[in-house]
Amino acid sequence: MTTRHCIAALAMLTASLATVHAAPLDATSLANVTANTYANVQQVRTRHVALDLAVDFKTSELSGTATLELERVDPAATQVVLDTQDLDIRKAETSVDGEVWLKAPFTLGSSDEVLGAPLTITLPADATRVRVTYTTKPQASGLQWLPPAQTLGKKHPFMFSQSEAIHARSWIPLQDTPFVRATYEARIHAPKGLRAVMSADMKDKPDASGAWTFNMPQAIPSYLIALAVGDIAFEATGPRTGVYAEPAMLKKAAYEFGETERTLQLMEQAFGPYRWGRYDILVLPPSFPFGGMENPRLTFATPTVITGDRMLVSLVSHELAHSWSGNLVTNASWNDFWLNEGFTEYLTYRLVDMQFGHARGDTERVLGLTDLKDSMSHLDKIDWSLVRSSPPKDPDAVYSSVPYERGTLFLTWLETQFGRPAFDAFLRGWFDDHAFQSATTAQFVAYLQDKLMAQQPGKITQAQVDTWLHQPELPDFAVLPHSDALTKVDEERDAWLSGKSTLEALPAAQWSVHEWQQFFDNMPASATLEQVQALDARFKLSQTHNAIIACAWFHVAIAHGDKAVWPAAQRYLGSVGRMRLITPLYRELIKTPDGKAFAEQTYAKVKAGYNPIAQQAVERILKGASGG
Repeated sequence: MTTRHCIAALAMLTASLATVHAAPLDATSLANVTANTYANVQQVRTRHVALDLAVDFKTSELSGTATLELERVDPAATQVVLDTQDLDIRKAETSVDGEVWLKAPFTLGSSDEVLGAPLTITLPADATRVRVTYTTKPQASGLQWLPPAQTLGKKHPFMFSQSEAIHARSWIPLQDTPFVRATYEARIHAPKGLRAVMSADMKDKPDASGAWTFNMPQAIPSYLIALAVGDIAFEATGPRTGVYAEPAMLKKAAYEFGETERTLQLMEQAFGPYRWGRYDILVLPPSFPFGGMENPRLTFATPTVITGDRMLVSLVSHELAHSWSGNLVTNASWNDFWLNEGFTEYLTYRLVDMQFGHARGDTERVLGLTDLKDSMSHLDKIDWSLVRSSPPKDPDAVYSSVPYERGTLFLTWLETQFGRPAFDAFLRGWFDDHAFQSATTAQFVAYLQDKLMAQQPGKITQAQVDTWLHQPELPDFAVLPHSDALTKVDEERDAWLSGKSTLEALPAAQWSVHEWQQFFDNMPASATLEQVQALDARFKLSQTHNAIIACAWFHVAIAHGDKAVWPAAQRYLGSVGRMRLITPLYRELIKTPDGKAFAEQTYAKVKAGYNPIAQQAVERILKGASGG
């Protein structure tokens, strides 16, 4: 056995043992864990997934098998229940040894719009594996199939997955809950000339049969299984880091993310070793619905951060930080989502401080607080707290900045109360003691009580912790960020609006994207239409190629009744698919009858270019539903 294989085997064993011996769940945590899955996780749990799938761009389908190795938590269990969504199940089999397979009875239950349908497979007493033969459907919510025209190169099709939160079930029959962690391997049969990449250890070339092979030796939750297939090239940015992208995007992406290796080193210095081997980034076509997705070893990233000035690379800091909070230690349920995102956002700001200085970090913290307040302004009050009183049926429907920004404010407050050295030691202990486990909020509170509150009694109270976690309003004792640079922007904007200064006097040529965001985010309703139009005439904002500035600008222009920007806004909405950039504009448009009609017309025109997850988000807005 080679050294590499020894390391992989040890990682698999460590991950498996960490998961098997996780602490038992209390009643509330169990209710949260089972809220979004049909899986009978108290009886049977998946420990390894093996995929053998063919990619068919003509039919927009994946077809093949998923083989699951099982642990019987309850030795008397006679069946395993898996999650599926729009899967065509052809056959189920069971095996004792992985060599001899016997056909197994199965039933596919009635389908729910959100949760899909339960797949129940009968298990013989000694069976340790199930194998499901199946085909996905073109409408799979976790896959997007792009024709060549929707790619940068315009010559080849492209497909990518987005499994978070509960979309893995739309392309793999499995136990689709973050409570269950499994290692995985895969053989992907892609069309000749196209490359397959996954969130796993991968080879530079296909095997002798033409299949791309993958191995993930660390146990991960289902939402971190990721796949992309297309005209994909690679360029290294460091010994452990590199960029995958369409060839025409590769050089730009490699420059933008050229500091990734340094970022990784800084993170290791502060919070412990990186445990995933490589850290690469895949830049996807514009329809990708998120800024980034922290798939282990291979972050999926939006091209909207490729600006040529490295001003938006905190996205890399965030996705990389997930290698500790989220991937290494995962929320056990989607009602514990803040354990992923609150921790990660806190680590992101710390990384930005280390990379670019505290002034830059404070700038991004203030903009994060603005995002939080904006989310709270259109969310139902039940979704203001870090932990909902009852888990959501559809995690995507309540997605917002709250778990991110309120979570980081909570951790910042804890750091302030206990001191940075003690709090950093606490964080490293949390990651080390829960490595490759899925954790609940109750487990976090118990760990906090043991490692900090008991060691420094009187610094905080349990009532204060409960206020952060369960009360809707932000605590009046929260430690809020401040940025001198953004305060200066506010002063300059207010001086112009009040007539004390002129547009020509604004130092906009020196502003970063963050300062432009601040300028627009705090634009008062009292600004006149004439003033807004003067901004566009002076700075050509409707023509900007910076997707972040464009979103902030169109939001202000639409809010102040500038219909002249609508055609440009429509072109913008048809050119990006990142939900954070498109949903604010749809939300603003529907506030007036004319705007709502225009939003519906625009969506009908550009819908085909959106990811299924983004389509669902926009459709919720057009129907008047609240959400992040």
